[in-house]
Amino acid sequence: MATVKRIAVLTSGGDSPGMNAAVRAVARSAISKGMEAVGVMRGFEGLLDGDFRTLGARDVGGIIHRGGTILQTARSNRFLEPQWQDRAAGNLLEAGVGALAVIGGGGSFQGAMELQKRGLAVAGIPGTIDNDIAGTDLSIGFRTAVETALDAVMRLRDTASSHDRLFIVEVMGGRSGFLALDVAVAGGAEAVIVPEVQFSLGRLIDRLHEARRKGKTHSLVILAEGVMPAQGLRDRIQDTAGYDARVTVLGHIQRGGSPCAVDIILASRMGSAAVEALASGRGGFMTALQENRIELLDLSLSWETRKYLDPEMMRLVEVLGV
Repeated sequence: MATVKRIAVLTSGGDSPGMNAAVRAVARSAISKGMEAVGVMRGFEGLLDGDFRTLGARDVGGIIHRGGTILQTARSNRFLEPQWQDRAAGNLLEAGVGALAVIGGGGSFQGAMELQKRGLAVAGIPGTIDNDIAGTDLSIGFRTAVETALDAVMRLRDTASSHDRLFIVEVMGGRSGFLALDVAVAGGAEAVIVPEVQFSLGRLIDRLHEARRKGKTHSLVILAEGVMPAQGLRDRIQDTAGYDARVTVLGHIQRGGSPCAVDIILASRMGSAAVEALASGRGGFMTALQENRIELLDLSLSWETRKYLDPEMMRLVEVLGV
C-alpha cells in the first residue's frame, strides 16, 4: 500500500454553506498527519487545467464561518469525456497527489469515481442544499438553506396576514423535495408540493377552500422548483379558483450566507473522517451521517440508490395545516 503524501480537495456542483468548513477540515487533518494539502480551483475544470494551490494551515484560517467556497466551483462538460478524465487523473498523479476529496453531490461523486478507476484514492463528502444523497441523513448546507428559506417565509407570513392573501413560495432543491418539505413543516404551511408526490390541483384548491371555511384569513403554499414554476401554479389557481395569489421565488439566496453550527460541525466531522480513511489507503467511499455517527459507504450508493422523503413529514403538513 503506497503512502499518501499529498491530498487534494475540490468543491463541485452548486455551492452550499459549510463547504469552506469541509475544505478547512480536510487541509488541517492532512497537515496533522504530516501530509501536504492541495486545493483544486474551480472543481473538475481546475483538474483539467492543473489549477492547484498548496493549502497551509493559515491558508484555511478564518474561513470556517464563510459561505460559498474559497476554491470556487464550476460545471465541466469536458470532464464527461474519457480522454479528459485521463488528463485530470494524470495531472493529479504528476503533481504527486495520491488522494482526492470531492465535496459536492451525486453527479460530482460519479466524476470522482472515474478518477478512482484511474489510480487515485477518492472520497466523496456530501455537500448540497438539496439533501438528496442516499445513505446520509444530512448533507452539508441543507440545514442552513432551510433556516434561510424559513426566515423569508416567516416574513412573508407577516404580510400575508396583513393583506388576507395566499402566498406561493418557490424554494430550491433540484429534483427533490427535502428542502421544501422541511420549510413547509417549520413554516406552518397549508400545503407543500414536491416532485416525489403526484400533484393534484383540485386537492390543493379543496384544502385552501376548507381552510377558508375554518376561518383562515391567509394561506401559504411551499413549492419545490422541480415541479413547476411558481408563476405557472399561480395562474392555474387564479383561473380555477379565483385566488389572487402572490408569488415569491427565493432562488439562489438559499445557497449563500454563513453556515449554521450544524453544518459547520457536520463539515468538520466529514472532512476529518475522509482524510483519516484516505491516509489509511482506502478509496471509493463517501462520508455519511447515520444516527449521529460518521460512516463510510460505497461511493456508488449516491447515484445507484434513491433517497426518499419521510411520509410522516408529508402527513404533518396535511394534519397541521388545517
